[in-house]
Amino acid sequence: MKAQNPFVDFVLKQWLLILSAIGWVLTSIYTLNFPVYSKQEIEVLFILFVLFMSVKGLQDSGLILTIAQKMEKGKTIVAKLVLATFFLSMLVTNDVAVLVMVPLTLSLNINRKGVVVILEALAANAGSASTPFGNPQNLFIYWYYQLHPLVFIETIAPFALTFLVVLVLFSLCVKISNIKQKTVGQQIDKKAYVFGGSLLIVLLTILHILPLVYGVVVVACALVFNRKAFLVDYALLVSFFFFFGIAENMKLILATELSHSGHVFLFSGLASQVMSNVPAALLFAKFTTNWQALLWGVNAGGFGSLFGSLANLIVYKIYVMDRGTVDTWRFTAWFLMAGYTAFVFSIGLYYFIYHVLGF
Repeated sequence: MKAQNPFVDFVLKQWLLILSAIGWVLTSIYTLNFPVYSKQEIEVLFILFVLFMSVKGLQDSGLILTIAQKMEKGKTIVAKLVLATFFLSMLVTNDVAVLVMVPLTLSLNINRKGVVVILEALAANAGSASTPFGNPQNLFIYWYYQLHPLVFIETIAPFALTFLVVLVLFSLCVKISNIKQKTVGQQIDKKAYVFGGSLLIVLLTILHILPLVYGVVVVACALVFNRKAFLVDYALLVSFFFFFGIAENMKLILATELSHSGHVFLFSGLASQVMSNVPAALLFAKFTTNWQALLWGVNAGGFGSLFGSLANLIVYKIYVMDRGTVDTWRFTAWFLMAGYTAFVFSIGLYYFIYHVLGF
């Protein structure tokens, strides 16, 4: 049961915001440094904001619910959702994939939604690892080391393909049933075209096909067509504002202590658990030319803790803030257990391929 006391309920729901604020203050005091936010970090926050608005507009239009109702039909629903998340994340980043797929899943008339959402989170992190533009850390490594696309994909393909097989097998083993309730036909509002177009603009901006300034179009669409689209998760945005500051302070703390590249895979993966895989990639690139180990490390580090990747935090926040959620603590336990199992499996896979097989 959810806590009835408003203060306790706030702490349970917004503990990430609270801890990130505390972490920001403590690391700033320790380093005697007030974090300076880069232009790139401000751009990321803006992209997240307009992305959230586009998805919120699509939800309000009825489009996502309509798609969800159609996906309820037929068999292997879980496998279809996991595969859709995996391949979508390859093209539009893991963050966008979960922003689309998790709300869709939560609107389905099925049981065991928590299990399905956890598998989708794993699928998003695994699928996004396979392309240079699947997630921010991949894009950074791809440009920083000036890699050929095929070399990049060949290096990380065993990671992504292995998880694809494992996740599909698990998905086929998950037994779900439809909740017996009358499905009300959903009418798609014409605003779906507007916010579908705004989502496309955001995706093209993320892929650097359009300049960032085009994100203003999304804000204009929300002002004109649906101001409720502004009702996004501001607590998550503020959490990331604090998180970027923590990452900056962690760079100051770790930069003087880590200079050996031999264990960059393990160290970058472990560091991702605390500072997320994007800043971990930025940090460890300074100390190594072994981009293969770094690529594997930060993508493996996306599994595990809620901080491992932005996608983890998005999935968690969407699920626990959903009105139908009544199992917050159990979901948290299973989410972390599945994440750390995948993280340990990733470590074993890396050492098997590069040290046992000798690739």
